[in-house]
Amino acid sequence: MPVCIHPPTEETVLETKTARDAMSRHLITLNPDMDVLEALRILVEERLSGAPVLDQVGNLIGMLTERDCMGIALGAGYFSEDGGRVADFMTADVTTIEAHIPITEIAELFVNSHFRRMPVMEQGRLVGIISRRDVLKQLEASWQPDRQRI
Repeated sequence: MPVCIHPPTEETVLETKTARDAMSRHLITLNPDMDVLEALRILVEERLSGAPVLDQVGNLIGMLTERDCMGIALGAGYFSEDGGRVADFMTADVTTIEAHIPITEIAELFVNSHFRRMPVMEQGRLVGIISRRDVLKQLEASWQPDRQRI
C-alpha cells in the first residue's frame, strides 16, 4: 500500500479545469445550405479558423475550416469560380470534446493533432468551442512561480 509522506495541502492542489471552464460559449454557426463563399466571409470577418455547421434542429453535422476554404477562395478569387453549398466542403467527420474533459487532456489532443479548435459537447448537444488559445490561457493561469528562482 503506497504511503503519502507529504499529503497535498489545499494550497498545492490545483483546481482541475475542464473544457466547460475554458470554452467559448458565444458561437458563430453555419448552415449546410448556405453559400460557402458567404461562410468564408463570416470566418474572415470574425477572425475564426473554423465554425460548426448545424442542421435545422441544431445537431452538429460538420465543421467548415480555413483549410476547407483555401481552395474555394483561390478558385473564386483568381478563377471566378462559383463556390457551392457549405455541406459540399465541410468536414463531416468531426472530432469533438466532452465538456467535462480536463484541460490537460485537451492540451494533449491539440499537441498530437492539427486541430486549432474543437466543438464541445454535453449530452449530445453543442455547448461551446474550445481553441488552442483557450487551453493555453488556462494552462498559463495555473503556472506557479518557482519560489527558489525569485
